[in-house]
Amino acid sequence: MIDKPRPSIAFIGECMVEIRKDVNGRINQAFAGDTLNTAVYLARLLPGSQQLIHYITALGVDPVSVSMIQYFVEEGIECEKIRRFSDKKPGSYQIEVDANGERSFQYLRNQSAARYLLSGDGYDKELASLVDIDYLYLSGISLAILPRHDRQKLIDGLVRAKERGSQIWFDSNYRHKLWASNDEAQQWYRKIIRITDIAFLTFDDECQLWGDSSPEDVFARCRFYGIPEVVLKRGEESCLIEANDKTYAVKAISIPSEKVIDTTAAGDSFNAGYLASRLRGEVLPSECAAVGHCLSSKVIQHRGAIIPRKLV
Repeated sequence: MIDKPRPSIAFIGECMVEIRKDVNGRINQAFAGDTLNTAVYLARLLPGSQQLIHYITALGVDPVSVSMIQYFVEEGIECEKIRRFSDKKPGSYQIEVDANGERSFQYLRNQSAARYLLSGDGYDKELASLVDIDYLYLSGISLAILPRHDRQKLIDGLVRAKERGSQIWFDSNYRHKLWASNDEAQQWYRKIIRITDIAFLTFDDECQLWGDSSPEDVFARCRFYGIPEVVLKRGEESCLIEANDKTYAVKAISIPSEKVIDTTAAGDSFNAGYLASRLRGEVLPSECAAVGHCLSSKVIQHRGAIIPRKLV
């Protein structure tokens, strides 16, 4: 009897050095990034040999890059698709958190190795291999950091993968400072949402990018582009989901304001909980969202994007 291959998932994006202060004001360093955060939490929720979880990015050969890869391995993430550059390093960002747990970021990423993931033809073979991956996950940031030509290479690779049966999962995660204009961002978002199977959207981001004034504006656009499953996150309010011609509203878990320490990775961890539930076989989007809310509610009660493993 031939064993059935394990489902494979590839997260595409950028891991950065996260610099933040602890409760005593000491500077701590960690590794994080929107797609990496989701990959880590998903790997923790689906331990062992249930799925092959890959991370696709570019790093250097410097000590920090080596430490990142070791961290990925420790979290159960496959690293053979990571591109390495001898003359580039990871980017970094510093988190400042206000009294309500809301965060602001200062980035140093202009020369980040991840920006050059698809430069030249050195990664073309790996890009072509995406057709063998069951599920491909990326975000608006994954697109934004790439030069225009390389964005199109990525989109073309995803189209080929989808034609071969891969599912595309997309988190809009719009960051206006990474784009030349809203018009430019809209152009590229249209390309990706046309091939998206599950879209994770944040209402505030949709309002900023598209000028939406209601959730119905968001869902109407998603219906136009034919996205089968749309998850609209709204912070403390219920998330709204449209899937299989049905609509669901799933309440967030209420956390006392004094316990909300840091909202970094709230959405990323929600996505991981949602997808973990789906990959375990849950078909009801409302149940998937409940798992997402549960994990997110834990994450926002701790500092940094990635909380200790024992708390997940």
